[in-house]
Amino acid sequence: MNANVLKIARLPDMLTERLFADFAVLDSDEQGSGLGEGAAHIRALVANGESKVTRELLARLPALKIIVVFGVGYDGVDVAAARERGIAVTHTPDVLTDDVADFAMALLLGIARGTAPADRFVRQGRWADGPIAFTRKVSGARLGIIGLGRIGRAIARRAEGFGMSIAYSGRTRQAVEYAWYADVRQLAAQVDFLVVAVGGGAQTLHLVDAQVLAALGPQGYLINVGRGSVVDEAALAQALVTRQLAGAALDVFEDEPRPHPGLLGLDNVLLTPHMASATWATRRAMADLTLANLSAFFDGQPLPTPIPG
Repeated sequence: MNANVLKIARLPDMLTERLFADFAVLDSDEQGSGLGEGAAHIRALVANGESKVTRELLARLPALKIIVVFGVGYDGVDVAAARERGIAVTHTPDVLTDDVADFAMALLLGIARGTAPADRFVRQGRWADGPIAFTRKVSGARLGIIGLGRIGRAIARRAEGFGMSIAYSGRTRQAVEYAWYADVRQLAAQVDFLVVAVGGGAQTLHLVDAQVLAALGPQGYLINVGRGSVVDEAALAQALVTRQLAGAALDVFEDEPRPHPGLLGLDNVLLTPHMASATWATRRAMADLTLANLSAFFDGQPLPTPIPG
């Protein structure tokens, strides 16, 4: 039987096993290597949030009718090209909101209170030489959020528990009590911690640039759980090296899995491997939703979570 599902991304074993058990799957890469004549039979494509689904790849798949993304972000998908062909695109929103918001606060606390350097301080036997340096208080501080969507709102709710004052930036003012700034630079100038919770794409590319970092200032901290492309990593590395910024905590990067080399040797940056949603419970829920979208397509039923628009 010819494969009718193309898998182009690394997926958790819990999803991959069910995918191969329930569907006729061809495993490839983002370039569609090794497709050959099998390309003509592919009706569904499974990707993850970091995948690049290009117009060129879509052109090689004449029977494709759906792109199923394991993840909330789909900025790597050429949505315009898909819509021109009538190809549906789905993702897995909502189910990862809590984990990402939790992890944003973990990163914020980790960089402000210096938990990674403190761990090394103890392991290296330096505690016996005297106490560790003081760190930054979080409770009562000013928090700015770039992107007040599902995840941004969940971060704000958690920050309220720390008595933080909250402001945000976005294209439009929302019906919330938080202060709104249309300009990200103005927001950065008014906060102590700036959290990126916005998606990627051309509209947000390097939205956090050298000018925004300068506005955040030498006492400010940047946290990114949105997309790596939103932050100019070269500018960030320079700001951290020169202490024009107090610190940064990043779970996403411009060129994953390769952070900017200028970040790797710094003690005022906390780096994690795009793991904000990586809990067993959430990844199971994401896998279930991915399979539900695929099953609905092949059964001719309404798709559970098509992308908006």
